[in-house]
Parts: sequence; C-alpha cells; structure tokens
Amino acid sequence: MIPISAATITRRTALLGGAATATLLGAPALAVSPPRRPNVLYIMADDMGFADLSCYGRTDYATPRIDALAHEGLRFTTAYANSAVCTATRVALITGRYQYRLPIGLEEPLAGRENIGLPPGEPTLPAQMKAAGYETALIGKWHLGSLPAFDPLKSGYDHFWGLRGGAVDYYTHKGSDGKPDLWDGPTPVSQAGYLTDMMAERAIAAIAAGAKQPKPWFMSLHFTAPHWPWEAPGDEAESKRLEALPDREALMHYDGGSLATYAAMVTRLDHQVGRILDAVAASGQADNTIVVFTSDNGGERFSSTWPFTGRKTELLEGGLRIPAIVRWPGVTKPGSTSDAQVISMDWLPTFLAAAGAAPDPARAPDGIDIRPALEGGALPDRTLFWRYKNHGQQAARRGRWKYLKIADNTFLFDVVADPLERANLKNREPETFKALADAWAQWNAGMLPLDPKSYTHGFTGKTLADHYGVTE
Repeated sequence: MIPISAATITRRTALLGGAATATLLGAPALAVSPPRRPNVLYIMADDMGFADLSCYGRTDYATPRIDALAHEGLRFTTAYANSAVCTATRVALITGRYQYRLPIGLEEPLAGRENIGLPPGEPTLPAQMKAAGYETALIGKWHLGSLPAFDPLKSGYDHFWGLRGGAVDYYTHKGSDGKPDLWDGPTPVSQAGYLTDMMAERAIAAIAAGAKQPKPWFMSLHFTAPHWPWEAPGDEAESKRLEALPDREALMHYDGGSLATYAAMVTRLDHQVGRILDAVAASGQADNTIVVFTSDNGGERFSSTWPFTGRKTELLEGGLRIPAIVRWPGVTKPGSTSDAQVISMDWLPTFLAAAGAAPDPARAPDGIDIRPALEGGALPDRTLFWRYKNHGQQAARRGRWKYLKIADNTFLFDVVADPLERANLKNREPETFKALADAWAQWNAGMLPLDPKSYTHGFTGKTLADHYGVTE
C-alpha cells in the first residue's frame, strides 16, 4: 500500500469520478493503474534463539528496533525452523520444500564436499520471484554450495554480496579454512569493517536503489550474527588472536565468548536492522514493503531458548523454535501475535502469492501460504516433521502434540502445557503417540535416506544427556 495524502485522495476521487462520467457518456474511461506489488525484505539472523529478543523475553539486554517492528506488525509465538542447523533450513527456505528432498539438505553436508550444492536448475524462491517480475538480491550468507558449480547468481538472484560458506571472522572475513570469503557477485571483496555493519550498509544502498526502479524487489538479507566467532563491535583483538592460531577450526573458539559479547553482537544487529527499516521508510517504500525478521534455527551456547529445552542441532523445541516477526501494511494488525504453527518452507508460497504468482507445479511446495494467519486467522491442520542424524533424532508436531525420538528413547509431549518437554505422555495417550510415530515413518519414506557422510557439528549432547539419559 502506498500512503495517500488528503490532496492525493481529492485528485484520485476526481479522476475516478471523471472516469465514471466518461463511461456513462460513452467515452473511453481513464485507465486506473493497478497497485504496485509489494516489495519483500526477508531478514534472517543466524543461530538466534527463541528468546534472544527482548520482545520474546530476553532481559539482560534490549532490542528496541526489532521490538518496534513487532509492535508495528505481528509476532509469531509458534514459529519453527525447518532444521536445527542452518544449511538444511536454507534449502527449505529457498525451495519451499522439505530439505530432505535434496542431497544438499541432508543436515550439514558441505564440509570438504565441493560436489554438494543447490542444483542451479532447481525452482527457487528468488528464481520464481524474478520470473514474476521482481528484482532479486541476496545480501549475506549463502552456504548452499561453492564455486564454480553452485552460486546464488545461478539460483535466481540478480545480485549477491556476502559469504558463500557457513561463517567468517567478523573482521578478517576469512572462513574456517583461513581463506577470504566475502564476495560481490563473482568478485572477491577486500574491505575493512565489522561484517554486520557492512551487510547493513549494502542493504541500505540496495533499498535506496530499489526505490528508483520500476520493478518491485525481493531481498534476502542473511546476517551471520549472532553466529560464532564471538566477536563484538570493536573487538579486533579477539579477531587477531584467532588469526594467529594454527588451527583455523579455532574460529569456533570453544574458549571464547561471554554473555556480554553475545549481548553486544545482538544489540549491534538490532541497531543495524533499525537503520535498514529507517532506510525503507526514508525511501518512501514502507507502506508497500513486507518485512520479515526471523532466524535459521534455534540458539547456540549463549542464547536464551526459554521456556524451551534444547539448542542448535537438537530437535527439542529450543533447537527448532525461532522468533518470527512480520510487518505487512494492510495485512498484519499492529501489535498482534499469532500462535499459528509456521515453518521456514512456508515463506516461498506466501511471498509468491503476495507477488501474484504461483509456485512451479513441477516442485509443489510442502509449505503453505500463511497469509490467513498474518491476517489474524487460523491455518489448516497439518503435521510438521523433522529428523536429525545425531542420536537418530525424529520429531513430528500436530496440534499441541509432539512426537520425539532420541536414540532408542521415544516420547510424546503436550508442548502447549509442557514446553520444557518433561512429561512423557506416550503411555497415557497411546493412540496419539502411535498416530504421530506412524505419520513420521510414512513421511520419512518419501524423503532421501540419511547421508552417512553428512557433516554435523559436535554441539549435541549436553542437553540430551542431562535430561534424557543419552550420551555422546
């Protein structure tokens, strides 16, 4: 929607009135242009836990700019990531389908496996938005395959500025292999700066440019914050320390970070999101731009996932529940919340519908258009499914019930009444347990089998061992 001043209303009324009169007189009516389709700004944090924003319950720091976005739009309380790790979720986001339908989506398969990536011919969200007449851009993290075979520009993005791998140092912009990983399309970028700030600057410039061109635009802005390495603004000393270490896997630095560092990383992200939203407003596009803020999976070691148990790499609620905020002028009610169960793969059909397009019939999405929930209504009943190689994890959610399997242990939780997943109700509700377990097995039969070579981070174990008797 475009803001209309009183003067514009008067002129528009006059034009419409003139058109009606002309029609009555038999003269040709004045053409009325259809409203411009909305821009889409999709902002995704990396490893942000469910309660890492103050509007979701964080108390040791504040995120006023993202909180303001929630106040202006709708905040989901039951939003899920498609996976407990990032590559898999990004596959689901860009395809609108369960990630397990593609080899690239089998958890974290990218470490040392250059033959694995998102096939360029796959119908993607940016490719289909582009076909619908949108200018498309990815700013930030790709993590769906490396050059030369795999590239954002081969998968529907008109523009790419960011990193191709899973993480880089915030100052040197080098990955875990010690090589620089910052790109402007196919060109390496050699530029000093704190990465969160650099991504914001690039997005702000793109938003200003988008206001001057006739096409609507779709931007995926994939920040790396608050993913490791644990480096706050002004913390070049930590970056230099990591640079000097012989083992580049030290980028994950298990001895690094603190709650104060994490707070500084998240609040800087919040500040830059605010600047980006200010840029949308200053360019005159706020009333015609859908803005989404969310995360790729549950939080890591310094995150808050309360009131849930679990974290990244675990199919407990803390590994899957994520913040999700949407401001869509004319659709979302300011200051509203929704407990509808939404998931990462829902964004593709939702954005395509907003663009007046339909998904590629050859790759029917597993996600759904969630506009009814955005308008304050309900979504159709459905079951959501997950799996994860570590400890043979399986999960399914239907209504208030969640089926969970960890190693040889099986559970049924009422996650509405018991968000901490403590009371195993499988013996009290045997029919519900069996129905969900059977549904998971039937769903899994339609997915690719687990890849024994897929790479998995070594974080899983503490929560599982502490609460479910499972060991590494």
